[in-house]
Amino acid sequence: MRIAMIGTGYVGLVSGVCFSDFGHEVVCVDKDARKIAMLNRGEVPIYEPGLDSLMARNVEAGRLSFTLDLDAAIAGADAVFIAVGTPTRRGDGHADLTYVMAAAAEIARAAKEYVVVVTKSTVPIGTNRKVKDIMAAANPGLDFDVASNPEFLREGAAIDDFMHPDRVVVGVESERAAAVMRDIYRPLSLRDFPIVTTDLESAEMIKYAANAFLATKITFINEIAALCEKVGADVKEVSKGMGLDGRIGNKFLHAGPGYGGSCFPKDTKALARIGQEHAVPMQITEAVIKVNEEIKRRMIDKITDVCGGSVNGKTIAVLGVTFKPNTDDMRDAPSLTIVPALVGGGARVRATDPQGRHEGEALLPGVEWVTDAYAAAADADLVVLLTEWNEFRALDLERMAKSMRSASMADLRNIYSAKAVTEAGFAAYVSVGR
Repeated sequence: MRIAMIGTGYVGLVSGVCFSDFGHEVVCVDKDARKIAMLNRGEVPIYEPGLDSLMARNVEAGRLSFTLDLDAAIAGADAVFIAVGTPTRRGDGHADLTYVMAAAAEIARAAKEYVVVVTKSTVPIGTNRKVKDIMAAANPGLDFDVASNPEFLREGAAIDDFMHPDRVVVGVESERAAAVMRDIYRPLSLRDFPIVTTDLESAEMIKYAANAFLATKITFINEIAALCEKVGADVKEVSKGMGLDGRIGNKFLHAGPGYGGSCFPKDTKALARIGQEHAVPMQITEAVIKVNEEIKRRMIDKITDVCGGSVNGKTIAVLGVTFKPNTDDMRDAPSLTIVPALVGGGARVRATDPQGRHEGEALLPGVEWVTDAYAAAADADLVVLLTEWNEFRALDLERMAKSMRSASMADLRNIYSAKAVTEAGFAAYVSVGR
């Protein structure tokens, strides 16, 4: 199959590379000349473990290429995927479809023969029908179908998620389009990974419903964690006991400083907005959005309390600023709420992150950046564990405590135990829900 991938952001690039590894001929298109130049030099503009080597292998095999030329990419394509950004629109919380609709019109004008146009971007319910209308208006004589194929990729594990999915969701209106999508995903169906074929609206809704539910699980356990702190329970034991129930499951039940990233904040807001527009308020989702912001502020209070009621004049080491480990993504990361509050409160903040510094330097002014956790902790009053990178899971706590001016720790990911930290020489330790 010949595939054109419009957009080389996170979803587009990962999907394009993985499709080429299936054996398809893939051309990735972007309007950003700098990004295409990087990709043609073999440089990956995002951090995703394993993506660089997988990309290089398929480029070398002749199955993967990158271009600025949309017309050339679409020529002869069996399917064209739209994988452009749908950021939250300012003012109303809805997904901004400007790039999606522009791509649809350009595809229609460039296409010369039958093609399936597949929306990979996360879009509100009804968007694919609008894409169909846009394309029909731009090129009335074009023979085409639209399909919805939402992505379910976890940053940091995207390649494995693509190659070993829980399911692939495909929304179509014709058997002809369904057949094209079956051929594209045949390498997965041959290995018995579920391919869920449904209508356009259901496919669009599945994406939002899934992300809203996962965000709800995270927010629920964070609320339980707050209650655990008041009643003397241990949220890690509570999570374990809950997660062993097959109806609940153990994933996304880890207490922390709230969810962030490119998907959950954007998709929960969009789902809430869709509900409002259709007079069906998504009250649970709206509560999740509100509580998640409160959880971030609660983390600030926790840090302030362990500092004796004020962070003014304190040196605070922040370990990790990305919203999760194994990514360089800072979008809606808890650090973007917590760190500015510390700086604004008069603290000297020293930060380190294996991949987050490039974005963090622009997004977190007033922060001093260092190379590792020990440099961050030297002469500090408090260490804040904010992102659970592997290199922060086995720190030499005794060495760290000895290097600090006043050894205290706010472990916002529950990586360590109070016993281990205090035995290493820390005078104070706080965590989440314990």
